[in-house]
Amino acid sequence: MNQKKLKVGVAGLGFIGPAHIEGIRRIGDEVLGIVGIDLAEAQAKAEELAIEKAYASYDEMIADPEIDIVHVCSPNYLHYSQSVQAIEAGKHVVCEKPLTVTSAESAALVALAKDKRLACAVNYNLRYYPVNYEARATVQKGEIGKIHSIHGSYLQDWLLYPTDWNWRLLPKEGGVLCSVADIGSHWMDMVMFITGLKITEVMADLGTSIPVRKRPIGSVQTFEGKLGESERRYEDVAVTGDDFANLLFHFDNGAKGSLVVSQVSAGRKNRLQYEIDGSQSSIAWDSEKVDMLWRGYRDRYNEVLIKDPSLMHDSARSVASYPGGHTEGFPDTFKQLARKVHNYIRVGDFDAAPDFPTFADGHRALLVEEAILASAQSRQWVPVSL
Repeated sequence: MNQKKLKVGVAGLGFIGPAHIEGIRRIGDEVLGIVGIDLAEAQAKAEELAIEKAYASYDEMIADPEIDIVHVCSPNYLHYSQSVQAIEAGKHVVCEKPLTVTSAESAALVALAKDKRLACAVNYNLRYYPVNYEARATVQKGEIGKIHSIHGSYLQDWLLYPTDWNWRLLPKEGGVLCSVADIGSHWMDMVMFITGLKITEVMADLGTSIPVRKRPIGSVQTFEGKLGESERRYEDVAVTGDDFANLLFHFDNGAKGSLVVSQVSAGRKNRLQYEIDGSQSSIAWDSEKVDMLWRGYRDRYNEVLIKDPSLMHDSARSVASYPGGHTEGFPDTFKQLARKVHNYIRVGDFDAAPDFPTFADGHRALLVEEAILASAQSRQWVPVSL
């Protein structure tokens, strides 16, 4: 393999951009430059993180011939235009989810990436906890039998109070869907990744627990509102996006599924939980216990695998960097996704099947999300467009 060090540009310096930066550096590639809301923000973050270049604009970063790959970590409404610009300039792309805010845009990105023969990934990083790869190998080898039910939840509490605020609540910036697009998309990607099944039909009930929120005057980063500031000034803003939802699914093998999504569940900081029930056994995972994979049986003791590469399938070992007893957490998932994408670029065989979530996966997610919105509006089952 050509071990050329890739040079990366990162767009977006809020909560998630620095997580990408850390992951990229941990695989030995260079974050050459960054761009934020303005030059002042980029310069401050570049000094804080010892990054060589702070760009005044996204255009300036894309025009830099040294940049090989762009990580798009900006608000959702910018994903499409920034990805198009990067691809047209011959840059590979890792884009945050959701890939775009409409399936028309995501379909266009899939076609453009294919035409330009570039590596284009969506950051469904939660796949990369090693035991999720173990779950995938176990399920797809048929070890739990025929799947008939998939159920779970993704729960957080960072939007619990009326004073909690984030740009994702604004349809013009985050899209019409809020909690479903933000965290529900991770759960749906996860179960489709593990099972190899596709969601074909949905029934959705979306909820808005706080229809009028108090937006801080001035900027606020994701999760920052939980810190609280007694002197902060607010303005009332009507909110229509979902902060919780109840979803039902049909899968292409006949299995049925259910998901509870919430960003207003007190005490749940960031809990993704799934359970996949098969004819022989069940398998389950909880992101608050990231190293534990549960197997359930009818006729013998249940089992819990504690992450240990020496006991796992080859595919799971490929995303584990440390031996058993050494926890790999949220920052490691960014590292592992970046490693998969960046090594794919180094190999340079763009006809090979990628081992990372692609723009096609991001497009499929948009089709499911649009069906969810249509179902919530019609109060009926809605098929997912192909």
